[in-house]
Amino acid sequence: MKSRITELFGIELPIIAGGMVWCSGWRLAAAVSEAGGLGLIGAGSMTPDVLREHIVKGKAATQKPFGVNVPLMKPDAAQLMEVIAQEQVPVVFTSAGSPKKWTGWLHERGIKVAHVVASSTFARKCEEAGVDAVVAEGFEAGGHNGREETTTLCLIPAVRKATTLPLIAAGGIATGDAILAMRVLGAEGVQMGTRFALTVESSASEAFKLRCLSLAEGDTKLLLRKLSPTRLVRGGFFDAIEQAENNGATEQQLLDIIGTGASRRGIFEGDLDNGELEIGQVASLLNGRAQQTVEEVFAELVAEYAEAKQKVAE
Repeated sequence: MKSRITELFGIELPIIAGGMVWCSGWRLAAAVSEAGGLGLIGAGSMTPDVLREHIVKGKAATQKPFGVNVPLMKPDAAQLMEVIAQEQVPVVFTSAGSPKKWTGWLHERGIKVAHVVASSTFARKCEEAGVDAVVAEGFEAGGHNGREETTTLCLIPAVRKATTLPLIAAGGIATGDAILAMRVLGAEGVQMGTRFALTVESSASEAFKLRCLSLAEGDTKLLLRKLSPTRLVRGGFFDAIEQAENNGATEQQLLDIIGTGASRRGIFEGDLDNGELEIGQVASLLNGRAQQTVEEVFAELVAEYAEAKQKVAE
């Protein structure tokens, strides 16, 4: 599985764990890096002080490289970046903003940068901004999503034509077969969110994990298009949002329903009725499975990838 992605980040396997809010703490990031991939700490649900604590604990847990994901729309993004630089984190994945804003600043401090996009247009902007790699995330992904609603199968070849940057595929990828498919389409690595959000090492609540491991096809849907398109699990919060949207709710009315701390309640605290539950479409493929450790996930992915390659060769 060697590629420009493994060379760029100094990892054994081109598998990145998405930096997910309330899921991607130091335990998950360190476990993924120890298994040979690149773990990311999800700073989107952290204050600067909490992020520093997770980075320090991550360093104590692994000598292998790990990174931090920073949503650039976060009000305290500048403070998060300062912590990252002070703690000498080697890799930052940025999202939800312009790649031009921080790439130069991070490069000056010896930090490699990948940026998440949902279209080939923004992939070209990443190349202009000088990022080291681009993550192309399709419509299937959980949580906040691109307004273009382009599926991963269509997005990856389009981005591959648009840029020469090392390319990481994301959205709807949870198996070794899918990794091989993305490599065939031109990606040199994959980023997985859902698969790792449901592992033992994820900081998400057990109630959230068990709910997501029981999802069937169609149990997630993209809502909140007037704000920021977000893939949600069906439930009480989902029903309230869907009904409001069907009734023509304004942006402010939707914000009033969401309130504060909705994703924390749902993902971290396990309030399945009143909390915001975010997960990818691919969760339905994991229906009925037992919860796995990161080590078990990696072993399965590698075996599936080898088996898929053999099938194609035949």
